[in-house]
Amino acid sequence: MDQEQILSLFTESGALLEGHFRLSSGLHSGRYLQCALVLQYPEHAAALGAALAARMLAQAARPGLVIAPALGGILVAHEVARALGVRALFAERQDGALMLRRGFRIEPGETCFVVEDVVTTGGSTRETMDVARQAGGIVNAAGALVDRSGGRTDLGVPAMALAVLNFPNYKPEECPMCRAGSPVAKPGSR
Repeated sequence: MDQEQILSLFTESGALLEGHFRLSSGLHSGRYLQCALVLQYPEHAAALGAALAARMLAQAARPGLVIAPALGGILVAHEVARALGVRALFAERQDGALMLRRGFRIEPGETCFVVEDVVTTGGSTRETMDVARQAGGIVNAAGALVDRSGGRTDLGVPAMALAVLNFPNYKPEECPMCRAGSPVAKPGSR
């Protein structure tokens, strides 16, 4: 799948939203990617997961597992792991910190791919990488369906996305939509 096909899936699914949004990073933007609207279709989720798995394998060795931050990355991890024939885990927040719960374990030295639906600043991806490393895992690579930073986010490991976009983001105090009095929506999961 190329970037044009990816964006077509988002557009057809109504997942590319226009307005005034507060992203999980705290930044504001006039565009929001609601990946759940694409991933609700199993055939799209499977195709996106397989495409991301292939792109990641081209850059890094096959992992023992795939891990993602909850909530947005769960389906992405599941579909990438399915394509690779490995386990899928997710880290979730408890008392504000990401951690492994529900009996999930990473064995010391076990290799991981960390995946996410959308990367803006890379904060959730980095937190998930830290969770994997603290559990003894080795992070081989990071991937996302969409990198909305324009490719500027450095995660310290090979990183790739199916689509790389450059949507403007603003600190709340610098947001032109806030200055214009536009109400802000928070459609994400955090």
